[in-house]
Amino acid sequence: MIIENNVEGIKIESGFTALTYDNDNRESVRLTRDIDSTCIQIHFCLQTQAKLFFNRGKYNIDIPPNRSLLLYNPNQRLPMDVELLPGTRIISILISIEKLHTFFTPEAGIIHFLSEDNKDKKYYSEKSISSKEQVILNQLLTYSTPSNMNNLYIKAKVYELLSVYFQPENNDTQNCPFLEEEENVEKIKKAKAIIIERMAEPPTLAELAQEVDLPLHYLKDGFKQIYGETAFTFLWEYKMEYARRKLETKKYNVSEIGYKLGYSTPSHFIAAFKKKYGITPKKYMGKIS
Repeated sequence: MIIENNVEGIKIESGFTALTYDNDNRESVRLTRDIDSTCIQIHFCLQTQAKLFFNRGKYNIDIPPNRSLLLYNPNQRLPMDVELLPGTRIISILISIEKLHTFFTPEAGIIHFLSEDNKDKKYYSEKSISSKEQVILNQLLTYSTPSNMNNLYIKAKVYELLSVYFQPENNDTQNCPFLEEEENVEKIKKAKAIIIERMAEPPTLAELAQEVDLPLHYLKDGFKQIYGETAFTFLWEYKMEYARRKLETKKYNVSEIGYKLGYSTPSHFIAAFKKKYGITPKKYMGKIS
């Protein structure tokens, strides 16, 4: 079974849209969107695999995990039609050639398809997602900001992603050297998976650092750079979201959910939930139709 969705995305500005999707369903998801021939598509696949379809499904391109794909064909419409396998996480940027030109006109020579000789030719590029890009992509998929700041945060990160994506390989801009190493990024992602898996009895930061084989200060700083918050702020936010979803099923009572999350007494869980959502778990359940 394939779930079909027509995606709108987040409008960054005129001629510039970003889409994020985390397929946590058990079935594949098909995302579609009409795109005209002036649009450049950049798809970043972070996990599992995505598949792009063209010519009404007669032709397709796989996007493996940790790869990006850029498509541009000024001579033919390429509507977005992508299938995401269960577990796939993808971020797509759709931007008109005119809009991209406004960002890079003085430096158009560094971007192959923006040069005068190539602007009317089709262009295709597939490459590995760099560690810098991976940090930004993870931030886009896991950000936790006040709701009134969400759009501003997303826009800022999308601009940052574009600048990193088109950055020349010989650019000497200084970045965090620790996060330049793909292995260190993977260790921090492993640390996140560990605290989620053991959220009822999470390890201390020192124990976590030892388990993923990172110095403690690297774990602290790296986790905050990638996920935008400390490890245990992230865990608290995750627990509250987990609790909210469990309450909505109406299959568990307050005490059971608190126990699953590692709270020693229901009152501690109730206080944490109220701090996050401004309402007790019981009252929250009562509002669910």
